[in-house]
Amino acid sequence: MTRWSVPFAGFLLALMGGFSYAWGVFIIPMVERFGWTTAEATLPFTVFMVIFALVMVPAGRLQDKIGPRKVSSIGAVLFFLSYSLAALVDRIPHTWWLIVTYGVIGGIACALTYACVAPPARKWFPDKPGLAISFAVMGFGLAALVFAPLKAKYLIPIHGIEGTFFIIAIITSLVCLFAAWLIKNPPDGWEPIGWESGKGARKTTMIRQESTPREVLRNSLFWVIWLTFASVIIGGLMCIGLIPVYGELIIGLTPTKAAIAIAIFAGFNGFGRPVAGFLGDKFGVVWVMILTYIIQVLTLLFFHIFAVSLPTLYIAAAFLGWSYAVILALFPALTSICFGTKHLGVNYGLVFTAFGVGALAPAAGSWLFDIMGSYTPAFVSAGIMTGIGLALCVVLKKKYALQ
Repeated sequence: MTRWSVPFAGFLLALMGGFSYAWGVFIIPMVERFGWTTAEATLPFTVFMVIFALVMVPAGRLQDKIGPRKVSSIGAVLFFLSYSLAALVDRIPHTWWLIVTYGVIGGIACALTYACVAPPARKWFPDKPGLAISFAVMGFGLAALVFAPLKAKYLIPIHGIEGTFFIIAIITSLVCLFAAWLIKNPPDGWEPIGWESGKGARKTTMIRQESTPREVLRNSLFWVIWLTFASVIIGGLMCIGLIPVYGELIIGLTPTKAAIAIAIFAGFNGFGRPVAGFLGDKFGVVWVMILTYIIQVLTLLFFHIFAVSLPTLYIAAAFLGWSYAVILALFPALTSICFGTKHLGVNYGLVFTAFGVGALAPAAGSWLFDIMGSYTPAFVSAGIMTGIGLALCVVLKKKYALQ
């Protein structure tokens, strides 16, 4: 096996974790079957994302300590437990059951597997870190491209909500166990043939220093990065959860056509990640972020004016999918550039806790819709938050001289 088997294993782990991103197609079936509100049907997804973000810190520390193979194997087992228990929702038709099974246990499983995606890829590819990391995390974005239409058109109509959960339990656990078998860290001191540390690195990808988690938390640069991540992730996470519902309820699309919108989002999100990683390696991650978040701000602020038909909804989904690709592809690379690779698992876990703040966005958007009957306040608020993130990117460039 070549070193590319490691980012491929990361891709598979991320792909299975990305099953959660197709939650939007569950919302209306659950509302219709169980009589829940939109906000209640969104809550398990929100809890999943918050737990996922918070557990990334201990999961990253565990990955740094005992290695990615053992940690991702534990995550595979927990994925099976989570989804198979969630399949009992027909017998226990309460939101709290999905919160515990899908949200809490599933969120822990996702953190354990996702914590093993970026660090090994970065260690095997000091010569092209952005490309390797972004290829590995590409699976998270592509998952909804495949699984949202599959769930909406085939799994849920034929096998029901509970049957769909059980099918996911089997697929996710088996694929994650195979990926765990593939993944490993390089030997200490390993470098690619013909590449020398320092001499072979581009200025845009050179590590500034190796920092422990304690040192990271004391560094003002970390907090700027954290606030930037939190600000820009809100728009992306809101879209993942709400685009299908928006398409059905506001534009009047069929469930399948609305699911295609999230699939387009996922396509640009997934396939855009290696492109974002390549551009980040070549031109600098902060430059790519600045240009991208300008697009995201405009799209979110004018979403309610622009996305009023099937074609324009698909175009807006594509813009936001690319923006989300940049977030998830380049923040791990930025963390490694600023704080090194030795403690990358836990250090990126610390940065990733900002994801938990953004994970509240879908629930907030659903709540606003239940109260006001409009998604406009939610999308405009997300645009404002992205604008704050854009301003912080400028701070990263000007004050900290990051490219």
